[in-house]
Amino acid sequence: MKNENIDNLIKTGFLKIKQFEKAEIRAMFDSIQTNMGVVKNMPLDEDSATIIFREAYESIRQLGEAKWWIEGFELQGLGTHTISLDILKEMEIKEKVKLNYLDRFRKIRHDINYRAFMVSVSQAKEILEFWDSCGKEILEILRKSI
Repeated sequence: MKNENIDNLIKTGFLKIKQFEKAEIRAMFDSIQTNMGVVKNMPLDEDSATIIFREAYESIRQLGEAKWWIEGFELQGLGTHTISLDILKEMEIKEKVKLNYLDRFRKIRHDINYRAFMVSVSQAKEILEFWDSCGKEILEILRKSI
C-alpha cells in the first residue's frame, strides 16, 4: 500500500503502529488454518451454507489483518474489513484476478450479519473455491514472510 494511503489511514484512526510479534502472527495463521479445516469438513447444504460462507470470509479477512501486522500496523475501529481486504488485493498470487471477488464477498457477509441474508449453496461453494485457489496461497506467502 502506498505510503500516503498508510499515512491517511493512521491520521483517520484506522491504523496504528503495532510491534511485530511472530508468535502472535503464527497463532493467527494456525487459527485460520484450523477454522478453514473445520469449515471445509462441514457438510454443505442450504442450512449450513451461510455459516460456512461467514466463517470462510472471516478467515480470509484475518489474512488481511495478519498482513497488516506483518507490515507493522494494527487495524482499529469500524469499517476495517475493507482495509484488511484491500491489502490482500496488492499481493502477487497466481490467480490475482480473483482478488476482485473480495469486495463482493465482503458485501455478502455484511448482508448476512445485518440483513438476515441467507447464502446459497453455490455462494458458499464459491468462497470455498476462492480459499482453495487464493487463500491457501496467500497463507503460504504470509507464513514465509515472517
